[in-house]
Parts: sequence; C-alpha cells; structure tokens
Amino acid sequence: MTPSEIQSIKQRFGIIGNASTLNYAIQVAAQVAPTDMTVLITGESGSGKESFSKIIHALSPRKHGQFIAVNCGAIPEGTIDSELFGHEKGSFTGASEARKGYFEVTNGGTIFLDEIGEMPLGTQARLLRVLENGEFIRVGSSKVQKTDVRVVAATNVNLLNAVSEGRFREDLYYRLNTVPITVPPLRERGDDIYLLFRKFATDFAERYRVKPITLLPEAVQELQRFRFPGNIRQLKNIAEQMSVLEMDREVDARRLRQYLPQEQSSSLPMLLGATADGTAPQGVSERELLYKVLFDMRRDMTDLKRLVLEMAAGSARGDAGQAQELVRQNSHLFTNLSVAPYDAGPRLGRSAAEPNESFIINAQPAADFDEEDDLQRVEDITHETEEESLSLEAKEKEMIIKALKKHHNKRKYAAQDLGISERTLYRKLKQYDLE
Repeated sequence: MTPSEIQSIKQRFGIIGNASTLNYAIQVAAQVAPTDMTVLITGESGSGKESFSKIIHALSPRKHGQFIAVNCGAIPEGTIDSELFGHEKGSFTGASEARKGYFEVTNGGTIFLDEIGEMPLGTQARLLRVLENGEFIRVGSSKVQKTDVRVVAATNVNLLNAVSEGRFREDLYYRLNTVPITVPPLRERGDDIYLLFRKFATDFAERYRVKPITLLPEAVQELQRFRFPGNIRQLKNIAEQMSVLEMDREVDARRLRQYLPQEQSSSLPMLLGATADGTAPQGVSERELLYKVLFDMRRDMTDLKRLVLEMAAGSARGDAGQAQELVRQNSHLFTNLSVAPYDAGPRLGRSAAEPNESFIINAQPAADFDEEDDLQRVEDITHETEEESLSLEAKEKEMIIKALKKHHNKRKYAAQDLGISERTLYRKLKQYDLE
C-alpha cells in the first residue's frame, strides 16, 4: 500500500499522525478488510481501537450492512447472552416478549466486540460456535439459527495471560486471533502527540468560540515526555480543560504541568514486572504492581528480621556454622545489603584474638543475646508472617468500601476510581460479601 493510500484512509476516518507503527496498523486493517477473516485488535485503553474496526467495516464488501459496537465489559454477566444472541418470551424474569440479539440484527454486517477479555466463559463458548459454524441459539430456545456476521474483537489486556489463568478459552483466542492488529500507545507516537493536541485545541476553540491554545517549544517537549496512561482520550481531556480554563492562550511548560497529573509526570522508578519502557504489562494496573512491590518488600524485611534473630540465637549458642549456613540459604535477601563478618570477641566466650565466623548485617553487635528471648522473637515474627497473607485482601476490601462511599454506592464511578471494570467490581463485591 502506498503512502498516499494510507494518507487517504487517515483523512477519511479522521486519523491524525505519521508514526510508522500507526501507519503499519492502518495498512494491515486495509489489507484484511476485503476478506471475511476475524480480526483481533490489541492496544491500551483510549488508543483508538474502535477506529480500526470502522476502517475494516467501511473498506469491506459488508460496508452496506449494519455495524454494531458492543462493549463486553459494560454488559452485566447475567444479560450478555440475551444481548448478543437474543431471547424468547418468558425465558427469564422480565422477558415479556421475544427479542433479537446483536448477531441476528447484524446479519450480513460487522459486529465489533470491545473488551472481549471481559466476556464470561459461558458466552465465550456460544461465540466460538458462531465463529466456527455461523450458528447460535436464543436464550430460552432450542432452535438453531444461522447468521453471517463478521467479528472484529478488541482487548486492552493480554489474552494469553487470561488463557493461562483460565479466564479465557484457548480455542476462542486462536479463532479470534486470525489477523492481529496492534494499535500503538500514544507515548510511542512521538510528534503525533503535538499534532493531536493542535487538532483538539482547534476543535474546542471553535466549540467554545475562543482563540486556540498554542504551546511554546518547551511546553511541546514537556507534553511529549508525558506518558499518557489514558492515551488519546486523556490528551483530549487535557486540551479541553486548557481551552476552557487558560486565560493566556500561549502556554509555557510551567503552566502545562499544572494540567498533567503529578503521579504520572514524576520520575518514579520502574515498577516490578514492568516492560522495558517502564510501563505496566497488559492486564495489570500500576496500583496492583505497587501493592506487589510493597508487600514483597515487607515480606523480605520480615524474613530478614527472622534470619538475624536466628543467627543471633545461634551465635549465642556458639553455633557459628549454623549462622553461616543461614546466610548461604538466604542469600537472595542480601542482594542489595552489605553482609560482613564481625568479631564478637569475649562477649561470646572467645578471646579477642580468636577468629569469629559469625555475621552481622549493616550493624554492630548489640547487648548480650538471651537465647530464650531470641527464640520467642523468632516465633512472634513467624506468626506475623502467617497473618500477612490476609493483608492484601484486607487492603483491597478497604479500598473498595472507600470508593463506594465516595461515590454514594454508584458502582460505575467506584470502578472507574479503582481503575477496574464494572464486572471486576461485581466479582469483588461477591468475593468480599459486600453486596
């Protein structure tokens, strides 16, 4: 496909940017559009995955058929089968009449299944049958119906991880992933960030009848350094805020930073489990990773305290060999700590001239150890460690309760505040008996 053809598609669908990864994704979408192959679009939330589903539909022979976009994460688990495949009258409470599902309505067209990773396992089995045989059964019916629908799916999570965790069917994953398209996150698109900002600033200037916002050179650099976890959606919100609130229409870097969330613009260290560019892996929020780091650190410190006390107790008994063996077996705890021998001297019953093989960690020997007290402290720390396994669930439950109180029990907004989907929040409410 020539650059002019790609540019024509961009103009037609309002896509702005010249990043090579973006151009390649557009090229793949245009090439696969004339076929009936199933397409799986992957990319972070807010990166523009739905635009690619529209490209595929509009450039396909089905362009005169119906196009429906369905957010699988926004439909409650108990009704998603009815929404997708329809139901018969009286098939469940409230089913006062028969209803066609999306697969029946879009016969001859295209259905876009966004957030496919949130689809329940039972619905996944029904979807697989549609993809394999073009057949479905309405809820409450035994009659098999045929449909001719092209499926384009999208996800912002790693489906292979979901497969390994038993949350997504492996056969459905490989059936959907016939042609994969990866939409790049905004932070990897370089100069596209400022191009998009100018477009949004112009649009909002027309809407609110104000002069467009322009950025000074240092502000442009600041904008391009920002990570944009919310991608294009977040950039658009920032442009709208500035268009409405900013009095000076030329914005410098200092003023721009006031519109960038502090927790994202700060230079934090790379999170555990992050990818090479410092981002969280797909399907895992930064909050979850931070909790993992904190609790792993706490666990290591607890192990370290236990080890020191065991070594101290062994030293008090004159068992230097045991102390050395403990250090060797727990070497992973000393990766970033200095571990050096010390001379305990006469305090342990040796003369100052005799070698001492005991070890101490970044400290000097304290007062005389009492073996019985040391062993009791080891037991106390062991009991503390056993209780730690419950602390993460307790924190999670506490955060859910706070979010619900903050938003007056409105689950939609509580889920957004927690950074999870509504369906995940429903599962957590059941898990912690908070309903």
